[in-house]
Amino acid sequence: MRVSEVMTRQVRICHSGQSIGDCARIMQETDCGVLPVAERNRLVGMVTDRDIAVRAVAAGKGPETAVGEVMSRQVLFCFDDQDLDHIARSMGEARVRRLPVVDRASNLVGILSLSDISLRHKPAAADAVTRLSRRGGAHSQAAQA
Repeated sequence: MRVSEVMTRQVRICHSGQSIGDCARIMQETDCGVLPVAERNRLVGMVTDRDIAVRAVAAGKGPETAVGEVMSRQVLFCFDDQDLDHIARSMGEARVRRLPVVDRASNLVGILSLSDISLRHKPAAADAVTRLSRRGGAHSQAAQA
């Protein structure tokens, strides 16, 4: 099975000059926690609700802050023609829940989430979740003795 068979094709995007306030409203409207950042249909970054909360709000930045100031520029992605099992395994190892999808011409064509995989290909989702859910180090909010 290929990524293109399960990915979400209708993906809202934002631009690096757009405000984080605008992006937060788009996230609210679409009930999502991530938006690809694109310029001329080329992926240049990703902005998450966590980026907005931690890199902007917690740092005292307001809703007019440009997405480019808080987005992640180093973005993992996959190609639409790649094998889904391989990508699901890679998502688990990288501990990511969603990946932007590009075609071989590097055009943004969709997004692949664990929920997309679980709805269409349960064995791959189970493998990804198992890898994603492995314990990390000590949790910073762990109870103090």
